[in-house]
Amino acid sequence: MNLIILGPPGAGKGTQCKKLVKDFDLIQLSTGEMLRAEVKSGSRVGNKAKKLMDAGSLVPDDLIVEMISIQIDKHVNVKGFILDGFPRTAAQAGALDGMLSEKALKMDHVIQLEVDEDAVIKRLSGRFSCAECNIGYHDVFKRPIEDNKCDICGAQEFVRRTDDKLETIHSRLAAYRHKSEPILPYYNDKGILKCIDGMGSMEDVHTKIKEIIMGGDPKN
Repeated sequence: MNLIILGPPGAGKGTQCKKLVKDFDLIQLSTGEMLRAEVKSGSRVGNKAKKLMDAGSLVPDDLIVEMISIQIDKHVNVKGFILDGFPRTAAQAGALDGMLSEKALKMDHVIQLEVDEDAVIKRLSGRFSCAECNIGYHDVFKRPIEDNKCDICGAQEFVRRTDDKLETIHSRLAAYRHKSEPILPYYNDKGILKCIDGMGSMEDVHTKIKEIIMGGDPKN
C-alpha cells in the first residue's frame, strides 16, 4: 500500500505520516532526508546531486525519482511507503508513476488534508519548543504549566523556528498553492484522490485517513 499525504504547511502531514507508519508497517520516504543521506554516503546518486547543489542548481526530477526507487528496493520487506515532500508537480507525479510501473507497483491513495489558512497561520506562528529537550509548545494551545519552564526537563530557554515567522508562513502557503495544488487534478483523474477536513483533532483526522485506507469513505 503506497500513499501520498498532501496539504499546506501546518496541516499536520508529518504527525499523520508517523502514525500511519506504525499502523500499517510502512516506510516514510522524505525526499529531503533521502537527498542528505545519499550525499553523505558518497553514492553515485549522492555525488551527482552534490555537484548540482554545489553549483547552485536544482536536483532534477529524474534524480529524485531514482533516489525513491533505491529506497523502495532497500525496503522490500515492508508493506508500502508514504511519500513526504514529493511529488510537487504534475510532471513529477508522472515520472513517479512511470518508475512505479516498472516495478509493478502503483500509488494506492493520495489524501489531501484541507485546512483553513487563517487557522494554519495561527497554529504555525504560535509554535515554540524547549531548547534543551525539543518538546513542542504553543502560545495558545499548549503553554508550559509554569511560565518559562519546560514541563519535561525544567529548562528555561525556548526557541522558535525561523520558518514560523508570520511573513515566512504567508510565503510558504503561497508557494504551496502555486506549486503543489496543480497535482490534485492529476490524481483526481486517476480516481485515487480523497480530500478530508484536516481541521479536526489529530485523532479524528487519523481515523478518517484510516477509513480511506481500509476501503471506506471518511465520515464527516
